[in-house]
Amino acid sequence: MKIELTLLLTFAGVIVGGFIGAIMRAKASGSKFANAEKEAAQIVESAKKEAETITKEADIQSKDVVFKAKAAWEEELREARRELQAQEKRLVHKEENLDRKVSQVDEKEQDLSRREQSLQDRDRNLQQKTEEAESLVTEQRVKLEKLSGITTEEAKQQLMAAMESEARHDAAKRIRQIEDEAKEVADKKAKKILSLAIQRFAGDYVAEKTINSVALPSDEMKGRIIGREGRNIRAIEAATGIDLIIDDTPEAVIISGFNPVRREVARLALEKLIADGRIHPARIEEVVKKAEQEVDGAIREAGEQATFDVGVHGIHPEIVKIIGRLRYRTSYGQNVLHHSIEVAFLCGIMAAELGLDVKQAKRAGLLHDIGKAVDHEVEGSHALIGADLARKYGEPSEIVHAIAAHHEEEKPETILAVLVQAADALSGARPGARREMLETYVKRLEDLERIGTSFNGVTSCFAIQAGREIRVMVSSEVVSDDQSHVMAKDIARKIETEMTYPGQIRVNVIRETRATDYAK
Repeated sequence: MKIELTLLLTFAGVIVGGFIGAIMRAKASGSKFANAEKEAAQIVESAKKEAETITKEADIQSKDVVFKAKAAWEEELREARRELQAQEKRLVHKEENLDRKVSQVDEKEQDLSRREQSLQDRDRNLQQKTEEAESLVTEQRVKLEKLSGITTEEAKQQLMAAMESEARHDAAKRIRQIEDEAKEVADKKAKKILSLAIQRFAGDYVAEKTINSVALPSDEMKGRIIGREGRNIRAIEAATGIDLIIDDTPEAVIISGFNPVRREVARLALEKLIADGRIHPARIEEVVKKAEQEVDGAIREAGEQATFDVGVHGIHPEIVKIIGRLRYRTSYGQNVLHHSIEVAFLCGIMAAELGLDVKQAKRAGLLHDIGKAVDHEVEGSHALIGADLARKYGEPSEIVHAIAAHHEEEKPETILAVLVQAADALSGARPGARREMLETYVKRLEDLERIGTSFNGVTSCFAIQAGREIRVMVSSEVVSDDQSHVMAKDIARKIETEMTYPGQIRVNVIRETRATDYAK
């Protein structure tokens, strides 16, 4: 309000100054001075009245503003009082609750004190009764020692010696009985378990063959695959790491390579390129990358599906991926992934019959051939490679040993390792599971007979049972009975070092002495 009053006074001063200037001009003009003076006086008077009016209005407005501010402040004060009252009520309520809780705690403390006192009384009574019982036992022991003539310790030693002698005698009898029974039923039990496992698990008898060719819509596509100056085929071979053989075979391209995964990537990429029709180096690299992603996904899905089917969980993701890679590996025409699943189920069935851990047996069976997924990349036996992989990714020592021992690279020391061996042999030996080319089969038989006849004293050698057994005839004059046993082991070792074959080969060395005479 002070500002408005100042503005009004300033405005009035300006008006008065204007009129004074007018008066001065009137004086200068001479004749109009008297009238100007009167007008100036009237104007000044009017300005004063107007200034008073404005001042009164300003005072009224300032009082109104003060009144409104006071009312607002009083309302805020009332609101603050209400909040303080509400907080006070809440505090009073909390205080009452705390008082109730304190009283409850006091009651519980009193109750606990009473219980503690009761327990102490019981403990004292029990201790007193225990002391009385011990004194009675001591009195009775003294009386018994006087009557028997020996001390308590001597009586204990005599009783223990008698019991020990009787226990040893019974144990020896029981051991002999168990050994005899075991020898009688072990063979029958083993045959029963194996036959039961074979009956309860019936897998597909269809053997798979690794895909090594891609069909073409026409022979004209061969030229497009080769490209100008062979740039396309070089790009495909460089991107996939395999060899493409384009010969006179009608409407087909041969894929050659030792890595089955790379062969599958090349097959998918080549099929996509043929279907698309756009074949050039940049497109080849793009399609090969997509094929690699698809194969990786298929490998992961195959591994996860295998673990799910078998019911084995908690396997490291890298091991699962390695299991999936077995989908693209075959052994004598048998898909290794399907073989591993068969072995897992067979191990589980036999473990259940023997009362062993079924899940552990299935786990060992599923993982026993994981080394085959990388044996073309790492030197060594697939059993030892698989054991190293299992150990690396945290598999239990029992599983690692079973993997390493399933081909006798390590001596089996657990029942689980023996089960894996048996299941592996069952899966590989069932009819139709494995097959080999006629040329390979004949060559294997010839090699077996060649190895058998290479030893001194051998008269003839025959490979029988589809190459699973070899019979070696030796001269009784050159080879003795003891030497025949040594020769069987030597022939077996030589077969192991020089040949590759499925399952196992039995070596029989036969020596006989014939005495001939004639009755005349």
